[in-house]
Amino acid sequence: MLDFIVETAQLAGKEAMLHFGRLKESEVSSKGTVRDLVSVADQAVEALIVSRIKERFPEHDIFGEESGRTGDSAEYCWVIDPIDGTQNFVKNIPMFSISIGLKHKGEYVAGCVHQPALGSTFYAEKGKGAFENGKRIHVSDCDNIEHAVCATGFACLRAGLEHNNLPYFNKLAPVIRSVLRTGSAAYDLCLVASGRLDGYWEFALQEYDIAAGTIIAREAGAVVTDHRDKNNFPADGILCSTPELHEQFLAYLN
Repeated sequence: MLDFIVETAQLAGKEAMLHFGRLKESEVSSKGTVRDLVSVADQAVEALIVSRIKERFPEHDIFGEESGRTGDSAEYCWVIDPIDGTQNFVKNIPMFSISIGLKHKGEYVAGCVHQPALGSTFYAEKGKGAFENGKRIHVSDCDNIEHAVCATGFACLRAGLEHNNLPYFNKLAPVIRSVLRTGSAAYDLCLVASGRLDGYWEFALQEYDIAAGTIIAREAGAVVTDHRDKNNFPADGILCSTPELHEQFLAYLN
């Protein structure tokens, strides 16, 4: 299935690039809050992905950011974020991702995160390692939180959240070497997987934000948990890091 996932993500990337830098104001709207944007590009890209999955695997369930769930009874479920980083996309910032993850009986087994504007395609299948553009990738060997270069994010729905990231950012920012915000959780997970970053944490995400990135990061040697060192992510936050850094990050996130 991995070849199909990668091919679909790259075709979806071509569709996204037809809209990138060309969106009209009337083609962008908000979902419930002015900060949570959706564009005609998100909808077109998801429609393309869903159409291909339904044609190839009509018996599978699908969970897409824009179209919702088609069911919850099949062994396989596709988890799709058509454009992870819509804020960037709308502002013509080329840091956005097409994210397609596949679950089997509730477990992530394959995924692809494709960045059409940057020319990077990350992908992985359970037990077979993680790759970027055909090259095997692995997490860094960073083992000291003071040396760690990390990413985080601030959810568009952050107002009124019980667990807002700002207090945790204020605790971690003075400790770690550097911190950045790409605006795409899927890409952040892949940056850890490829060793460019050493850790990533965030709150208030949805499963479609992290499904593909999780299997890629894990296959690259990263540890991915919630902020309580459990498997209830992203509901209880998400933490992805090198194995040596994980307990060090948890001390701050708890």
